[in-house]
Amino acid sequence: MSMPPSFRLALAPLALTCSACVLPARAYAETPARPSANLTFQTDGWWSPRVNVDAGTVMVYGIDETLPERIRSWRDHGYRVTVMTGVSWGTYADYLRGDFDGREHWDETQEAKGGKLLLHTGREVPYIVPTEAYGRYLNRGVQRALEAGAEAIYLEEPEFWAKAGWSSAFKAAWQAHYGTPWEAPDTSPDAQYRASRLKYLLYRRALEQVFEYVREWGKAHGRTIPCYVATHSVLNYAQWKIVSPESSLLDVGADGYIAQVWTGTARTPTVLDGVKAQRTFESAFLEYGALQNIARSSGKTIWYLNDPIEDNPDHSWTDYRRNWESTLTASLMQPDVSSYEVLPWPDRIFGAKSLYPVSEGGGSTEKSLIPSDYFAELQTVFHALSEIPGAPTHWQASGTRGIGVLVSDTIMFQRADPQPSDAALGNFYGLALPLLTRGVPVEPVQIETSRVKDGADPLDAYKVLVLTYEGQKPPSPAFHAQLADWVRRGGALVVVDDDADPYHRATDWWNTGGNHYATARLHLFEALGVPDKTTSAPVRVGKGSVQFLARSPSMLGQVRDGSSAVRALARTAAQSVGVSWRESPALVLRRGSLVIAAGLEGAAATAKPLQGRFIDLFDARQPVVRNVPLTGGSRRLLVDLDRVAPHTVAAAGARITDVAADAKTLTFRQSGMRGNDPQGTALISIIAKTAPRQVLCDGAPVTATTFHDGVLQIRVLSDETPRKVEIRW
Repeated sequence: MSMPPSFRLALAPLALTCSACVLPARAYAETPARPSANLTFQTDGWWSPRVNVDAGTVMVYGIDETLPERIRSWRDHGYRVTVMTGVSWGTYADYLRGDFDGREHWDETQEAKGGKLLLHTGREVPYIVPTEAYGRYLNRGVQRALEAGAEAIYLEEPEFWAKAGWSSAFKAAWQAHYGTPWEAPDTSPDAQYRASRLKYLLYRRALEQVFEYVREWGKAHGRTIPCYVATHSVLNYAQWKIVSPESSLLDVGADGYIAQVWTGTARTPTVLDGVKAQRTFESAFLEYGALQNIARSSGKTIWYLNDPIEDNPDHSWTDYRRNWESTLTASLMQPDVSSYEVLPWPDRIFGAKSLYPVSEGGGSTEKSLIPSDYFAELQTVFHALSEIPGAPTHWQASGTRGIGVLVSDTIMFQRADPQPSDAALGNFYGLALPLLTRGVPVEPVQIETSRVKDGADPLDAYKVLVLTYEGQKPPSPAFHAQLADWVRRGGALVVVDDDADPYHRATDWWNTGGNHYATARLHLFEALGVPDKTTSAPVRVGKGSVQFLARSPSMLGQVRDGSSAVRALARTAAQSVGVSWRESPALVLRRGSLVIAAGLEGAAATAKPLQGRFIDLFDARQPVVRNVPLTGGSRRLLVDLDRVAPHTVAAAGARITDVAADAKTLTFRQSGMRGNDPQGTALISIIAKTAPRQVLCDGAPVTATTFHDGVLQIRVLSDETPRKVEIRW
């Protein structure tokens, strides 16, 4: 979980030319003073030149007495100010000690078997069992934020550890909710499942309390204040054995999410064909995809987090940079999302004491501040991200699209003793990775947010859906009716399950209230009208088809070449409903003038290079490149110069505002952050037909200029002071 510095523990040729697709020059219209409206970041500190991040919105973290002053410092420098605070932990000792309501609340610390207290960073910062009193406490802090002018509230990481469930507060919640004496969660799969479901509901109730309070406060003060939730993906929470209300928060008032996906989550090892390894790009692609699916089906706003480092301070700058490029590339390949949290905790990235190893391993103890080229690359990418909203998207290279793997929030309910599901989450990754690693941009499809609304079925975005009830269970029988209807209208359903999951015996709708199904799958097959044990060959159901493979998806991931069996099922399913099957050694997505590409390791073929004329944004020098290889593991973020109009800023290591242009002049203001470069300069690349006759910065001639291959590069002094640049042809 991403922690602030004050809490951190030591620890065919792809031809990319299209002369008919030149975009209109953005420079021909004035832009607002701070254009990065789709970018945000979080910080628990005050504004300073060192953290003058190129974003339109700042999330000021924490609801203590210093909050109004911190808000003011950012607002005074032109930022839209919102507030974020932790939900499951925080500097809330006044609540625990009883200063809030006269009663101590230490018993609300999450507790594992044997009395082990689950602490975030110490006894006064524990993980909390959320009671209604705790919800009222959060409301008091949120009120402080609202009175200080916060324009939105972000509630971070509602998390209940799967191994918890022994505290007196949780036992009381069990008695109140179930009306029966508490059962130790590790005594049976049913007890663990019920404990997890209760944890899920407790945090949903806590956030609902805050959402409702904010709405009522806003109504009384003539304001509308949106509430968002910053959360890991359901996939990562399941991997890390955490329960969170995740998608259900939309039902109780959440206005959207921040998808907290970064190197720390995405480097969690997965298993494919029996090989356990870190697959940062692939894991991030699927994690971001899980939240993209919620965005598409709900219409809510989603921001994607990108973290240039991670919580673990022992990796090197080289490692952080390589993995950041992988997660960033994965986030940009989700075309339905165009808002980004560009970083958390700028002080731990750019701060004067932010020292990290220079090299990975080898016993070296040398540490340094952020390398100047990585600093410059980050600023250049921040500028590029601000240009994404409204840009048309187009897959340049990919395998078959419209393939999804169904996932439910209940995937978090089976993660602890006595019989936890596969620790590597093979029930999901065993089905998704075989497709993604061959260039099929498979999507996690969230069951809970796929409900039919206003006659529209979100499942219609998919031609093939893959499902297992190993490691998760369907939240309601209504989903089966919807899924069966989708199949009859022409969808292809693939079910992979050996029916051996002990959690089939957990108490839930398929075996209560008059239902007596041994597994929820049997209810689904009854709704589909197909035999209990149909073969792996497609069975026609209306215009669609159903296939069933009686295998454990986790075991398919554990065996050599198990991925081939999954791909064969998906290929047959697609072809059964008239969808051609293709695989690709690379994924390449266009977003306006940006080209985002990833070469896939283990692909059956080698991707052909990208041909064209590009600026490489993963290089601080912003070089013009023409022949870009897509070898396995390569990550590319490029500006296609044939899609950028003349007299336009194509790349910039600074914030660009107040842009105006005509046939002979381009003017703009640029500002930025104070980096490690003692010269304090930023590189800016501009599309031009000829070399300029004059370049000025605040009226003074700029001599650090080059013109080559249709690109004018200028290097100018850049810090928190906006400076006017004027280019004359």
